[in-house]
Amino acid sequence: MPSPDQIRNWTGAALRVLQCDQACLTVRMVDEPEMTQLNERFRGRSGPTNVLSFPFETPPGLPEPTSQLGDIVVCAPLAEREALTQTKAVQAHFAHLVVHGVLHLRGYDHQEGREAQEMETLEKTILAGLGFSDPYQGA
Repeated sequence: MPSPDQIRNWTGAALRVLQCDQACLTVRMVDEPEMTQLNERFRGRSGPTNVLSFPFETPPGLPEPTSQLGDIVVCAPLAEREALTQTKAVQAHFAHLVVHGVLHLRGYDHQEGREAQEMETLEKTILAGLGFSDPYQGA
């Protein structure tokens, strides 16, 4: 499991590259049953997924916060298993999932080809700055 300091380092690196000086977000590590429930409830998909992002939505009638980004949820057992299956360092894969989640909170997506390429390029840049190799190499 990554330490809180590692998670702060990874999120901070992503936010610096995105030129987001002030941000408040939560990163939670969960087990597969909880991630399965979240994935089914919020995405309508069965089974667990490795990471979900939940952008903050201001309740009606309240002022828009300036720094609240949202929540990132990582399925720790699935992330560890994926890293082993893909022969990646476990910490590198956790870093990738956290960075990926931060990008989603900032509005990036990978549904369309051009968007996916832009998001992957940012991920590679951020992770390289953290000392990790290309997460898509050999994937």
